[in-house]
Amino acid sequence: MERIYLDNAATTPIDKEVQEAMVKVMEHQYGNPSSIHAHGRAARTIVEQSRKSIATLLNTSPSEIFFTSGGTEADNTAIASSINTLGISHAITSTIEHHAVKHTLRELEKAGKVKLNFVNVDDKGNIDINHLEQLLANNPRSLVSLMHANNEIGTLTDIERVGELCEQYDAIYHCDTVQTMGHYPHDLQKLKLHFLACAAHKFHGPKGVGFLHINHRVKIAPILLGGAQERNMRGGTENIYGIVGLAKALQIAYAEMPTHHTYIQGLKTYMIEQLQLHIPDIRFNGETDSSKSLYTVLNVSFPATAKSEMLLFNLDIAGISASGGSACSSGSNIGSHVLTGIQADPQRPSIRFSFSKYNKREEIDLTIQKLKQFLS
Repeated sequence: MERIYLDNAATTPIDKEVQEAMVKVMEHQYGNPSSIHAHGRAARTIVEQSRKSIATLLNTSPSEIFFTSGGTEADNTAIASSINTLGISHAITSTIEHHAVKHTLRELEKAGKVKLNFVNVDDKGNIDINHLEQLLANNPRSLVSLMHANNEIGTLTDIERVGELCEQYDAIYHCDTVQTMGHYPHDLQKLKLHFLACAAHKFHGPKGVGFLHINHRVKIAPILLGGAQERNMRGGTENIYGIVGLAKALQIAYAEMPTHHTYIQGLKTYMIEQLQLHIPDIRFNGETDSSKSLYTVLNVSFPATAKSEMLLFNLDIAGISASGGSACSSGSNIGSHVLTGIQADPQRPSIRFSFSKYNKREEIDLTIQKLKQFLS
């Protein structure tokens, strides 16, 4: 039996073209990019070509792209380094941010390095823009860290508006775009932000590689020391194979973006309709309107019954992979901080289904069929 994979917000299958590009480099380019001999220079050329490719897609300078091990490192670097380097003593985030943001800020708060405030969110996960402006007015020159799309419920934040407010109140804006990079266009000449985080494995690239965009207007100190790599911003030998895979995956994502947006949104809309048709008392966590919600994510709230408690387990047994929340928190017995943050009914089991270009409508049909069977 071939399994159905509906957990693409956790990670995506690697694209075959990406895999081929990486294998080609693995077979022919094994030099250290920091070495000055021919093998090293060839490797350095590949890294810089990848950086230029990414920068071109995002309409920015290659000098503003710094490769990392993924989104968590990018988030940590932006937050910790800006607070430590830029003399920032106040930060603003939300209770439903990814733990790479929330936990980092909490630790800095415990260390006495920053005062932390949380902007209000509504029961759909929307940021209260008026409250954000109030916090900024009372605390100028803050660090604001608000993600583009929530990884558990999919609600989108108007990052253009947030950026405008940050500029108005001289704030530093960090945005975790891990869930939206490769799914929406990002024009870094227009967005008024200082830091942007990316992870390749969310758009059919390899795991263990990402980047941090650092706007040229800010200068921060690195948090990883031990080498002059990444223009002295990140010590450690570059993951050349991962970097090539990241660049290739983003190229493919941008080339196919309109087509895949339409196709994947169609799958999500179809699943919403089928759930409403076949499952009594079905609800959804977060926004579902296509203009306000990430088209790859659907968080479903099921009626509280003895059978629904075992839904996720039974789906897995039936060959369907989905998630109860963020896979980054797997192994934890603590409930979803996102669902708590939007005051979702804790008695109702929730499952996150997330889609990619590789999913098919037939897989949605089979999933609905299994859900009906388990809940009957």
